Amino acid sequence: MTIPAEEQYLIEASRRGDVESFNQLVLQYEGRIYNLCYRMLGQREAAADVTQDTFFSAFQHVHRFRGGSFRSWILRIATNRCYDVLRSQQRHPTTSLDAALVAEDGSPGFETPDHHELPDEVALRHELSAAIQRALIGLPEDQRVVVILADVQGLPYEEIAQITRVNIGTVKSRLSRGRARLRDALKAGELLPERYRHESEQQRT
Repeated sequence: MTIPAEEQYLIEASRRGDVESFNQLVLQYEGRIYNLCYRMLGQREAAADVTQDTFFSAFQHVHRFRGGSFRSWILRIATNRCYDVLRSQQRHPTTSLDAALVAEDGSPGFETPDHHELPDEVALRHELSAAIQRALIGLPEDQRVVVILADVQGLPYEEIAQITRVNIGTVKSRLSRGRARLRDALKAGELLPERYRHESEQQRT
């Protein structure tokens, strides 16, 4: 992936300790990083903390960036920070899970909001988005991250392989298993809003 000239300039300036240039990179990537962290962790506060920690670490180590995709590099840092938090949560379990889903632009839901929607339709879409997030949190971590990177953030297999440091075959395998588990969890119906639960039951009969 070719780095745009403007981004390359900001990276080089950041390597020299230019905080303002690095802040421009933060503005460019903070939505995507927060989106990944929230979907991985399911908690707004934890996602915000990990996002902040990711950029702090990236600034400290930007001199180690050797070219290639800066996006992949910083997403890998965020992914590793999420894994650290998840391991900590396993040692100290918590039941906190935010109900809403946050898209890359900060709006709720997997889908782009339709400003012509009725209030009931908006509420239902948000319920469905929350159900999907709960199903996503139920996936094993290695499957969860590739589903997020592929199906939510729209990244290609090659870049996901770089971020997760596994080969493309493993990415495809984890994505296939993750999608299947996600479908099964939603088809089971318990996570879905009542309207979708009835539709799911009708499809099985």
